[in-house]
Amino acid sequence: MSPIIQSASQELIKPYQSNITVPNWMISSMEKVMQFYVDKNLRLDTISTDRMPKPVEGKRYMLYAHIPFCHTLCSFCTFHRFLFREDKAREYFVALRKEMQMAKDLGYEFQSMYIGGGTTTVLEDELARTIELAKTLFPTIKEVSCESDPQHLANPEFKQLKGLVDRMSIGVQSFDDGILKMTDRLDKFGSGQQTFDRIMAAKELFPIINVDMIFGFRGQTDEIIQSDLEMASKLDPRQITTYPLMITHQTRKSVKGSLAAPQGEMVNQYRQILNHLTGQYTQLSAWAFGKTNDEGFDEYVIDYDEYLGIGSGSFSFLNDTLYVNTFSLKKYQQRIAEGRMAVEQQKKYQLKEVMQYRFLLGMFSGRLSRKYFRDTFNVNLDTALFKEMSSMKAMGALKNDPVNPDELIVTDNGKMIGLLMMKEFYSGMDNVRAQLRQPLAEADM
Repeated sequence: MSPIIQSASQELIKPYQSNITVPNWMISSMEKVMQFYVDKNLRLDTISTDRMPKPVEGKRYMLYAHIPFCHTLCSFCTFHRFLFREDKAREYFVALRKEMQMAKDLGYEFQSMYIGGGTTTVLEDELARTIELAKTLFPTIKEVSCESDPQHLANPEFKQLKGLVDRMSIGVQSFDDGILKMTDRLDKFGSGQQTFDRIMAAKELFPIINVDMIFGFRGQTDEIIQSDLEMASKLDPRQITTYPLMITHQTRKSVKGSLAAPQGEMVNQYRQILNHLTGQYTQLSAWAFGKTNDEGFDEYVIDYDEYLGIGSGSFSFLNDTLYVNTFSLKKYQQRIAEGRMAVEQQKKYQLKEVMQYRFLLGMFSGRLSRKYFRDTFNVNLDTALFKEMSSMKAMGALKNDPVNPDELIVTDNGKMIGLLMMKEFYSGMDNVRAQLRQPLAEADM
């Protein structure tokens, strides 16, 4: 972006200058507070269950489907995934479609569908059949969002997804070949230029292309960040997502010691991202940017309070209860063959815990609303979460909207804090996944 932009009216517009003033000691303290709450509320103190609840009339639901296969496994990823085997993957897709029918038989309707992984596009023909069935069973689905890696964009079979997927998110991470080599992605997925060319060719296939980037790698200088942002902007995608590198208990040794930049660099890198993308894009969340402010993005939990997950390793959140599907592929197939859905654990959350969770999402999305808390929980946000509201205002993260007293403005400080809070939350979820995967044996594949 040039230092000065000439508008159509010939006025000079200065580029955006983010106002992040939160000191590093405060960020470190906030990180410890979030780790405390994450450890407290994401404990695996679940109880067993073998069924999903029926839907509640008047509620909106999103359908999540998990594809737990990848051709290669990245060292910094702790999502639920296995090395790809075609026979296992085809069996899995058949079972996934049967579980989808079970959700329909329970009475669910969905407004949106998100397909995550793993790598969702390991078998494009099976994925296409699965989406076609979803749209047949649930004609109320308005948008299907999906993930892929750069390598699959070059497959001729990828074109089967045209007309079925509304939003395709591509895991780029970086266009810099040095970063790609350090993260073992250069040989797996090709160079930054090859990825750029593949995305450019795939843009015509989907209404929304999202380019996923990661910052916080060791050796990722300001120049590399700037080059990555310029390459992403040159593609002119509908969305750009800029995740911070997340360190979990399981990846701490391999990632923190070899891949992660010092914690103090995160603020400067995030400031650089805000300065570059603000003005070109509307900020959808602390790390997601879109051409418009009403399009779906990766953090579907913001738009949907309730969602049902199908597939091995999926989570559902229904009626203030977290439901966990089996992480064993063997058990998954057995349960579906017996006519049962994959859920095997549940955990009920108290009202205060649910409100804190929605407060976190409100900070992260920049949509913190007194009206939402009043309508949803029948509480006054300022008193019900007095400690949380007071601390955010003291850090300059929140201020009252002078136009609408029901809404709150999340400042640049608030975006930084929201990013940090969500990073710790997702790291906690990754720890939960890793714990659930730990007992798996070879037979579970």
